[in-house]
Amino acid sequence: MSDKIIITRMEDKIVTAMIEQGKVVELNVENSENTSILGNIYTAKVKNIVKNINAAFVEVADGLTCYYSLDENKNHHFLNETNRKKLVQGDEILVQVSRENMKTKQPTVTGNLNFTGKYLVLTSKKYGIGISNKIKDDERAEELKILARQFMRQDFGIIFRTNAMTATDQEILREAKVLIKRYDVVCRKAKYRNCCQLIYEAPRGYLSLIRDQKQTCLIEILTDQKDIYGVISDYLQESEEEQKVLQLFEKDEVRLDQIYRISHELEQALQEKVWLRSGGYLVIQPTEAMVVIDVNTGKAIKGKRVEEHFLKINLEAAKEIGRQLRLRNLSGIIVVDFIDMKKEESEKKLMQEMQKILNQDRIKTMLVDMTKLHLVEITRKKVRKPLYEQWRES
Repeated sequence: MSDKIIITRMEDKIVTAMIEQGKVVELNVENSENTSILGNIYTAKVKNIVKNINAAFVEVADGLTCYYSLDENKNHHFLNETNRKKLVQGDEILVQVSRENMKTKQPTVTGNLNFTGKYLVLTSKKYGIGISNKIKDDERAEELKILARQFMRQDFGIIFRTNAMTATDQEILREAKVLIKRYDVVCRKAKYRNCCQLIYEAPRGYLSLIRDQKQTCLIEILTDQKDIYGVISDYLQESEEEQKVLQLFEKDEVRLDQIYRISHELEQALQEKVWLRSGGYLVIQPTEAMVVIDVNTGKAIKGKRVEEHFLKINLEAAKEIGRQLRLRNLSGIIVVDFIDMKKEESEKKLMQEMQKILNQDRIKTMLVDMTKLHLVEITRKKVRKPLYEQWRES
């Protein structure tokens, strides 16, 4: 699989497109002023504690209140002098934004600070050594655990990302040094800052997308914006291999958007209906509680073998649904109403294909089950806002 990342501007928005095998599979929209707070670290003040939902609401900036789960955060990073473990109103703590605000929901913050690199994630409250599930080589996994002993401490944990599989020990050790220094600087700064202040600003969305790609797959990073090219070049200065794939597009006779049809893909991704090659189509409807996807036969002509015909449309739909989840950044509970099939073996084949497709998603996505009503349930981790919200708010 070969990946390209295309970054351009549309109106006052920065649009990033991930391309796999000639198709746009991910889109990310952000404004030029960078108003996203995802990944930022703040000194926060506990405004109130709501016992019936076991959560606190903390202020991270003037007028910006965030949700802080007490179920998920057992140990708090206190900034005020205390021997208590229990959080009370008025406490000052260090938090990181783990999920952006979505619709009516406030941003979510965590006390487990994460510093993400290409090969490693440093975690402040989850101790020990973790290995990505996508690293299947047991021998390499054991080598990484031994390597981690060279830089591990008692006050943080390390997770090896998929890219660590093919990275050299020197690359991993160099990144570990950078992440540990970043963590130490944040902790030191926080002690001397007033409450409700930004301590660490996360990289721009397009930089995070570059960082999160498989090193062995990324063949080109292309932008027609000189200022963005400069930012990416600085970001990649420690990686000679990635510097080689960064290109500045400077052809006046044609726009980057025209070559890769990014504005067309964006327009299509904001619509409800998606046509399939067979003549069938999807209807994608995000609601407050979940995302509902309906698969329809549409213009597809039925033959004598109805079961085979429906299976063929469903398999095509499954592939396109996997792409649309990534493209639109749909998350939470997703319910898919495939075309009903009578044979159990047809449903089994469909579920196996759906699982295979969802495994390609870099966001944690789980195929739950097929219900008695033959509805397929999927969950996808919520991190960034869905594409339609990104476009509307940027």
